[in-house]
Amino acid sequence: MKIIADSSASRTEWVLVDGNTVVEHAFTKGLNPFFQSRRDISHSIRLELPEAFLKKRWEHIYFYGAGCANTDKKKIVEASLVAQFKTPVTVESDLLGAARGLLINEPGIACILGSGSNSCYYDGKQIVKNVRSLGFVLGDEGSASYIGKRFVSDCLKDIAPEQLRNSFYEYINKTPDEIMTSIYENTLPGNMLSVYSRFLMDKLEMDYVYDIVYSSINDFFTRNVAQYNYRDLNVCFVGSNACAYSGVLNEVAKKFGINIRKILPSSVPGLVHYHATND
Repeated sequence: MKIIADSSASRTEWVLVDGNTVVEHAFTKGLNPFFQSRRDISHSIRLELPEAFLKKRWEHIYFYGAGCANTDKKKIVEASLVAQFKTPVTVESDLLGAARGLLINEPGIACILGSGSNSCYYDGKQIVKNVRSLGFVLGDEGSASYIGKRFVSDCLKDIAPEQLRNSFYEYINKTPDEIMTSIYENTLPGNMLSVYSRFLMDKLEMDYVYDIVYSSINDFFTRNVAQYNYRDLNVCFVGSNACAYSGVLNEVAKKFGINIRKILPSSVPGLVHYHATND
């Protein structure tokens, strides 16, 4: 039996699997070695993961995570996982997890649109090309943090419609000054912006909201997808924002001549299939 985990900036999804069968399923907070130490990651696993995952040594643990693209950061997560599970561990990026979960062994373009965003060309075995995400400060186009940053900025500059911004302040129960504090004093400001963006998810009928979402997703295609030779390739998406705004996502894709093959909330079902057939 194996453990497969897929971690975004905001949450980690864990499954204990026997072949193609999921035996246990759980969620913990996001685990990112750019923002958390080995001790922080171990503490989260130990306190948040159900005992069923920790009661014995397993065959292998496959962990796919945000912030796990380079060797030094992978080692932080590996050390935490080995300490907690006493089991052989493989740590890879969340982007490779998305590619394997969406495309299994087929070539194509895998895209993440969740709290952050990323994309790659996957040849069916490995990532061949990646347009850098750049994170919530310089990139993450189309993501919840990107939309949240745009919306919160418009609210604080009195650009957003007055009734909408007043409803937002009431919804989160914060004043403009308190919002500024919650972002700039937060160790994970991108996550906070993502949380704020959820306020817009059921308001697409408003022209202002639709325009923000459309332009944000259009930015993702222009600055990411269009950098690949995407024609005649499968283009797939995974993530909460991809699902929440699937209608807009498909509309923008068609403008680029793309018919999206898959839009999924999670990479994990595909990863279960991938490891059942490739290990």
